[in-house]
Amino acid sequence: MLNDLQRTLSTARADHDLLEQSRRLTDRVADALVVDGFARHFVPERWKGCAGTFTALLDAASSVAETCASTAWCASLYAAHGRLASYLPEAGQRELWGRTPDVCVAASVVPPQGNAERVDGGWRVFGEWTMASGVDHADWVLLASWGEGTDGAARESRVFAVRRLDVKVRDTWHPVGLRGTGSNTVEADVFVPGHLSFTVRDLARAQPHAARCHTVPYPLVAGLVFAAPVLGAAEGTLRHWWSQQCLRVRPDGSTAAEQPPQQRVLAKVSANIQSARLLLERAAQRADTAPITPLLAAENQRDVAAAVELCGTAADEMLHSAGARALEDTNPLQRSWRDITAARAHGTLNFEAAATTYARARLAARTVDLEGAR
Repeated sequence: MLNDLQRTLSTARADHDLLEQSRRLTDRVADALVVDGFARHFVPERWKGCAGTFTALLDAASSVAETCASTAWCASLYAAHGRLASYLPEAGQRELWGRTPDVCVAASVVPPQGNAERVDGGWRVFGEWTMASGVDHADWVLLASWGEGTDGAARESRVFAVRRLDVKVRDTWHPVGLRGTGSNTVEADVFVPGHLSFTVRDLARAQPHAARCHTVPYPLVAGLVFAAPVLGAAEGTLRHWWSQQCLRVRPDGSTAAEQPPQQRVLAKVSANIQSARLLLERAAQRADTAPITPLLAAENQRDVAAAVELCGTAADEMLHSAGARALEDTNPLQRSWRDITAARAHGTLNFEAAATTYARARLAARTVDLEGAR
């Protein structure tokens, strides 16, 4: 259970600068994420996992992100990728979790990359996959590629589970923010047996006789796991920004916090960030309990993307109002701003795409309502 995060919080705080310099998690931060339960959070209970809730993951990941967004990003994704791996056939799940549910799974699944050829007993998977966050400390990697289709399809996107030891990690991650995530490129040329693969189409299907977290279609929750670290980073930024305004002394002896312009910024950004939390909490609650419909999935995508926009706008305004000292490498404001800005670039958090999906779902629901009224 994600109840006690003290080990993760303390190691992330202590190794803060090391993550930035090495552009990956440190060994002890990665170990803390496992000890504190992120890897097993969505693992099915039959493998001694927690089959946990999205609300618990949102709370835990956002809490960690107040200290380190990169650590929270990997924590959230290790949990989420365990959920994706639960779509493997039974034999594949046993291979991952037969000994322990504390297995870190990295992934590069959207968009499909590399190549997959059907061979006797499985697949030959080869090529390269970019931005596999946390891959250096993973035990397994999920890789998506286009392959020969089933049910008459010319081709379809499939996900393959590959042991981390069987892939090569290239040091390609040199970003402006989220530096500590180690989102490097993976190279592979391996044989993957059939029981270690499933189709991307499977992610849209509810798994029968499974815990709630395993009956939720991927589009309903995909953005939520990326948004949780953004929320926590924004909340941490607000705390640092206001502390600095309270200590920032003007020539007349007053503090910046006493000035109306800074008070206006405080009111605006705190309202934005609190609104973002409410949106994400509602999205997590829907994922945990609400009846699943296409419109519900679209509403979640809308709310998650809107929450990230609110956090990003708040981070921009705080940095711009903090003065020149906020631009220094040692100032936590500029690092948080970089992390939030980098996270906003993730395709799953794109508001324009979410808006299109939501509008189409509303139009489809209206069509059904009109036909039912005839």
